Amino acid sequence: MRARSEQTTGRAGRGEPSQRQLRVAEQIRHLLAESLMRGEIHDVRLEAASITVAEVRVSRDLKHATVFATELGRPLSAGAQAALERAAPALAGRLARRMHLKYAPRLRFVADALFDEADRIERLLVEERARLHLSPAEKDDEPRA
Repeated sequence: MRARSEQTTGRAGRGEPSQRQLRVAEQIRHLLAESLMRGEIHDVRLEAASITVAEVRVSRDLKHATVFATELGRPLSAGAQAALERAAPALAGRLARRMHLKYAPRLRFVADALFDEADRIERLLVEERARLHLSPAEKDDEPRA
């Protein structure tokens, strides 16, 4: 028989998000992306920007949500991030009404570095492949014409 503490902690006790957290986070991501696509945020700094909401992480009590965002083709600019932070309370209110949540989640926008990191790793791999294919030891083994 398992100990009582093991029974009550379950999956969420290991630091993993619950199914409810995941479901709410995904719904927030979709609704934020829809709001940004429709241009519901009226800010000059966002007019020319195409914002992508990559991921949303929600706290256990669903009162705080961290939104990982990026601009299309480049990192999130400081101006765009400031505009999103300024619009966060209004966006949170819309989310709470559309999702029928008891509390509006406090949104915190963060520049998503995942794409930059993936690009950096890809460049390192390309450089390593090029180095391996052009190494001096390999050139000496090639037959000469």
